[in-house]
Amino acid sequence: MKRIVFLICVAALALLPLVWSDPYMLSVVSAAGIMIVAAISLNLLLGFTGQLSLGHAAFFGIGAYTSALLSLGFDVDLGWGPVVVDPKPVWLAFAMGIVVAGLAGWLVGKLAFRVRGAYFVIVTISFAQVMRMVALNWVDLTEGPMALTAIPALTFWLPGQGVIELVSKAATYWLVLGAGVVAYVLVARLVHSRAGRAVMALRENETLAKSIGIPVTRYLVIASVLSAAIAGAAGGLYAHTVRIIDPDVFLFVYTITMVIMVVAGGKGTLAGPVVGGVIFGLMPEVLRGVVPPEVQWMLYGALMILILLFLPKGIVPAGARVVQWFKSRGRAEAVVDVKPAIAVRTAVSEGGRA
Repeated sequence: MKRIVFLICVAALALLPLVWSDPYMLSVVSAAGIMIVAAISLNLLLGFTGQLSLGHAAFFGIGAYTSALLSLGFDVDLGWGPVVVDPKPVWLAFAMGIVVAGLAGWLVGKLAFRVRGAYFVIVTISFAQVMRMVALNWVDLTEGPMALTAIPALTFWLPGQGVIELVSKAATYWLVLGAGVVAYVLVARLVHSRAGRAVMALRENETLAKSIGIPVTRYLVIASVLSAAIAGAAGGLYAHTVRIIDPDVFLFVYTITMVIMVVAGGKGTLAGPVVGGVIFGLMPEVLRGVVPPEVQWMLYGALMILILLFLPKGIVPAGARVVQWFKSRGRAEAVVDVKPAIAVRTAVSEGGRA
């Protein structure tokens, strides 16, 4: 049943550009979709392993810069001689951005998962800040605050038309939707696998998990690598759709946006980042032109506070409880309706025997 609902939702979303072709709104939805992909990656750590990473924007930025630099080509002097990299095919550059982000996730996981709590948070924040300073000051490679421009768009092959660039708003929307579906399925497959069950056991009771032989660090690193790789894919999508990036992709505000989407939607649920991302990704646009900018942020914060107060586990778990309540109520009413019929049949059978 869940799979059918998922397929129906994906099909409905895929039809959106055909029934609502406004380029501006499609670009807004695409931008929100990129952040939803990033939030899905963060949910794997925050929701399913219970580890709060406040430096997740680092993997987003690594994926963006790696994909952009490889697709543009670069020439940099590392001290022992110049290193010249010719422009690579855009999809190869995009794939390498995912791989490099995953390797960064492995490195951070191996180092950071040796500590817990506030120490882990400090390590992740520090890593993101270091990456931002590298992007800002290594001007020969990243152009620093001048930004990387003219980043090539991703391409697609169509019969009879050959290779075309995905530059239209509808094409960008479908590209982001496809990436979101792949990210969702990958996380779902991991969560429902043996590794996923072990990771959730660590979240619930790490001491008990260790006592029954679950290799804590190994499974946490697996989750960290996949989470970082998906965040890198979101960064690559950002780079090739916006086609200009600067060190601001490492800003702390991007991580906070992901955290808000995950917590509001429901951390530890597959649909939570999607629901939270739709609400908080589109809310600024819905309020634009209705209220002044400063009021927009006040409403944004007020909604978040209300969700935390009245739906502390998030929107998706609350909705699931409501659905379960209606189902249980329906079963109870059915039992009540059946009891008189059973009583009548019992009386009739006893009268016949008399």
